[in-house]
Order: sequence, then structure tokens, then C-alpha cells
Amino acid sequence: MMKKTLFALLTTVALSTSACAGEEQSSVTKTAQNVVKTASSSVNAGFNAPAEAWRELDPENTLYIDLEYGRVVLELYPEIAPLHVAQIKTLARQTFYDGITFHRVIEGFMNQTGDPTGTGSGDSSLPDIQGEFVFRRAPSMPVTLVGARAQGGKEVGVGFYKALPVATQPASQAMLTKDGKVAAFGLHCKGVTSMARTSDPNSANSQFFLMRDIAQHLDAQYSIWGNTILGHEHLTKIKVGSKGEDANFIPDVMKKVRVAADVPEAERVKVQVLKTDSPAFKNYLKTQKKADGTYPDICDIRVPTR
Repeated sequence: MMKKTLFALLTTVALSTSACAGEEQSSVTKTAQNVVKTASSSVNAGFNAPAEAWRELDPENTLYIDLEYGRVVLELYPEIAPLHVAQIKTLARQTFYDGITFHRVIEGFMNQTGDPTGTGSGDSSLPDIQGEFVFRRAPSMPVTLVGARAQGGKEVGVGFYKALPVATQPASQAMLTKDGKVAAFGLHCKGVTSMARTSDPNSANSQFFLMRDIAQHLDAQYSIWGNTILGHEHLTKIKVGSKGEDANFIPDVMKKVRVAADVPEAERVKVQVLKTDSPAFKNYLKTQKKADGTYPDICDIRVPTR
């Protein structure tokens, strides 16, 4: 099988207005205490916002990845990549990911994992899934814009849907489309989780990667299905190297991967995220502006958590 490396595609994809599919611790145990080292990960936890401006993560769409360094908490987005979220959750519930290595880790880029053979060529026994690179955004999926980016020779708006950085067509264009939606896609910022594949766009299976940094050339080329809410600092502690290139490389492993809904409530990480469609978030954004009045790159803005 061809290795599921990340093809560093330099081509860009313009957002189209068409509605095509695919375009678009018991109190906590000692073990849990050792794993849940995420309090320091809270982003701007002291940000002053009213209680109604915060939301709880949905346990059914929250994933815990327990590493030697602590727990990484991911939010999943079935409304953006339903096939990928379903596959990840199924494999997590089968304990498939427990003990699997990060077989390919590149500094300044990403941490790749999900291969039971540790070679980069292995997968689960589940069928491959169709690429979900671009999604259709309905009015019920509000995005708070923070600027624009060049994409496919055009400028597209960038902002946040929930805690996920995305690029999107203007909502005003929804009236021009048959489905009343616009095209959008997630951005490969640090902490974002995306699916590895071969050159076949529909070959994603079990391998995925967690971004260590920004990789704009992957946008709309790989299927984003989640984003790190807590534990960003653990992502760059994962040892750099590749088993395929260095026989002496001893990779880090995912000790345990679980859907939060399947974890006893006393062992769950209690976290709230600032609603990005709230006035409080807009006030927060004002604190992020640079001296010239513009916003930093969207990948340099982190949604507050507490």
C-alpha cells in the first residue's frame, strides 16, 4: 500500500458557489490526575465574559488523546466532516488507537499517527472514506470574520466557526445558491486535526495528523475533522522523527484515545469555550488587534477557554 504521507500540494482550490457534494479521578483516580495536566492550557481563562457567553463541549463530540505529556482535548465537527468524525469515533470506541505511535513527526509541521503497523502504510479494517475537504455552510453555522486570505487567486473571508478557524464565502452569496448555503473549509492552523491519505483523495481510513504549526497549502486538500481545545503545549513535545527514515527512532505513543461521553463523568476535563458568535467574543477580538488596527493571522488567534 502506498504510504499515507502528506502530499505537500501547492495547488490552491477556489471556493465555488456550486452545491456539489464533497466540494464543497473514585473522585478522579491517580492515573487520571497524571493524564489531565491541562489546567495550564486554558487560553485567556481570566477573560471577563458573562456566563451566557460560554459553552460546554458536547461529550459525544469531544475526543481525549492521552499522551505521556498529558491529555489533549479535541472538539469534533460532524457538521463539517461527518464521515471522518464517525470513523474516528468508531475506532476510538474499538480502542483501536490505544498504543499506536506517532510514526512520522516533522518539526514546524505536524504529528502523524493512526497506523497500527507504525510504518505509514497501515490502516484499520474499516473501509476508506470519501474526502470531505470543503463543506456547505448554512446560515445556522455562523462565522465571525477576522479578515481575509488569498485562495485560488481570490480573496476569501476567514473567521471562526465555534473554535475552528475557517475560510468561507460571504453569507450574502447563499441567496444565489440552490441549497441556500455557501462553500467553506477549515484551516490547517496549530492544533487542528486532519486526515492523512494517499494521492487518492478518497483513501482516508485511520491515519490522521495534529498540526504543530500552520500549513496553508493543505487547506481544502485534506479533511479537517477536529481542533485542539486544551493541550496545545503537548503537541510540540511529541518527539520529532520518522521510523521509516531512522531505525533507532523511538516514537511517542497515544496511550489511550476515548470519546468523552464514554469516560466516567468524574474523569472528564471540565472546560468551557467562549462562543465565537457572541458579543463577548467580538470584544475579545478587539484585544487582539495590532498597533495598526488590523488583526494578526487567524492562526495566531486562540479562542478563549476556561
